[in-house]
Amino acid sequence: MRAFLLLAFSCLAATAGDLFKDDFSRLPPGWLSEPVGLLNPAIQEYHYLPHRGVQTAPWENAIVHQDAWVVSDEDGMPYVEQHLVTTNDRPGWFQPLFITGDPAWRSYAVEVQVKPLSFKDLAGVVFRYHTNRSFFVFALRDGRQAVLRRRLPIDTALRAGHWKELGAAPFTYDTLRYYTLRVENDGPRIRAFIDGKLVLEASDSELTAGRIGLTATIPARFRQVRVTAPDEVIASIKSDISKREAELAQLRAGNPKPKLWKKFATPRYGAGRNVRFGDLDGDGQIDMLIGQNIPRVRGDAFDAISCLTAVTLDGKMIWQKGRPDPRNGLLTNDTPFQIHDIDGDGKNEVVMVRDFKLQILEGRTGEPRNSVPTPVMESGLAERPYELNAGDSIAFANLSGGKAASEIILKDRYKYFWVYDKNLKLLWQGSGQTGHFPYPFDINGDGREEFALGYALWSPEGKLIWSHDKDYRDHADGIVVGNFTDDPKAAPRVYACGSDEGFLLWDIQGNLLKHTHIGHAQSPSIAKYRMDVPGLQLITINFWRNPGIVSLFDADGNLLG
Repeated sequence: MRAFLLLAFSCLAATAGDLFKDDFSRLPPGWLSEPVGLLNPAIQEYHYLPHRGVQTAPWENAIVHQDAWVVSDEDGMPYVEQHLVTTNDRPGWFQPLFITGDPAWRSYAVEVQVKPLSFKDLAGVVFRYHTNRSFFVFALRDGRQAVLRRRLPIDTALRAGHWKELGAAPFTYDTLRYYTLRVENDGPRIRAFIDGKLVLEASDSELTAGRIGLTATIPARFRQVRVTAPDEVIASIKSDISKREAELAQLRAGNPKPKLWKKFATPRYGAGRNVRFGDLDGDGQIDMLIGQNIPRVRGDAFDAISCLTAVTLDGKMIWQKGRPDPRNGLLTNDTPFQIHDIDGDGKNEVVMVRDFKLQILEGRTGEPRNSVPTPVMESGLAERPYELNAGDSIAFANLSGGKAASEIILKDRYKYFWVYDKNLKLLWQGSGQTGHFPYPFDINGDGREEFALGYALWSPEGKLIWSHDKDYRDHADGIVVGNFTDDPKAAPRVYACGSDEGFLLWDIQGNLLKHTHIGHAQSPSIAKYRMDVPGLQLITINFWRNPGIVSLFDADGNLLG
């Protein structure tokens, strides 16, 4: 953050009392998200990118998958424009945000020139910004109002933003000129001005500091941003930032530093986050299996594996199936291939779906050992481009009570699944809101695993133990089953990061214990994140519509932060 503060001061020659000042002249004309914005909006769900094609620092597009911001000039002056029409069936749930500043900023005044290009909704200035689900807005709305609002971080219903209206005043405006919006913050106190005239006052003590930014749910232009504060406040902010950075540096110094261990080239066969690890050649060392894919039909909904490359961790190629091409390395979806000792002989195989066949390949050579056609696509599906299923993800479970997991669970996206034995004989099948991946767990200690899939729990022989699939409108992005309390005798629970449904927790009988609307939750991780909290904790991160927010829960499903 210290680096940001120095950069912020370099935007324009700052005068006494200026915390930040920018006229957008450094930003190039055009979209601020080319070329990435023209490829796939989910890229940053799977891959880290500092921006989507244009370096915007010290500004950030807070809704990274939304290509909302363009730059141009009007009457010789640069402006940033929000060019999308974003009013939809999810009122106030998310909106374009262009953010700058530091969380330590407080007791400041922020000023920006705003030119709405439509009367349909709102355009204005963001202040006291904490996350893209927690901030304040002063805006022009509907062609006839000035409003003060606060976005609250926890929603009370699916896909409907939770807002607190702090005040509204009649104000008729047009789309022909810029209006200067100014917000003065003094502790909890808020004073809002238009063209120098006070129009609204409010007080909110819960969130008194934070970053600033621009927002609009209609096309609107912004220029000449300025943030000021008393000199003593600026000095205090700088001191707080320095203390925070020193504490962070000390914490980092107390943790092991990563060191580069291996590095090798992947000529034409490289891929993004699409690799499996396991001993393929039988030498007792971990190898890598890298998959390339080609999307089909629509986006990434019917993806197909195009090339598999097996390599050692020294980069020596073991085998390759398919023709590699670097164009096919991008990944934004599940792909059906895994490394697993499916027959229990101590040697790993590759289990995969390709060309509408569920296949088992020899791990050493990649040569096919066995295959069967994938199941027929059900006739009632909304999308049915093929007769046979293309496959989506593969998991393994010990449903038969043997020494290891020898049953294969194959699913589509996102309704049906099939269970096969190690010889690819279909044992049974099921349906529901399957989500992305099952989680096997021996609940009753009989040596056979049940498994959670979506919002349901299935027995080893295919009985639906309980299901809440019909209760929720978005799929489970990630699920986990276990006893994560500090009581070893406690019963396991089922945890789900349910996309737009947020975080959910059930007891093992399927009774709902918690449902917290934190945004589009996914990718759960269980670990000892807090030494002062009993048991283990679950951490999850949002992506769609509220990307980048990290939430931490205790074993009982209480939100810790």
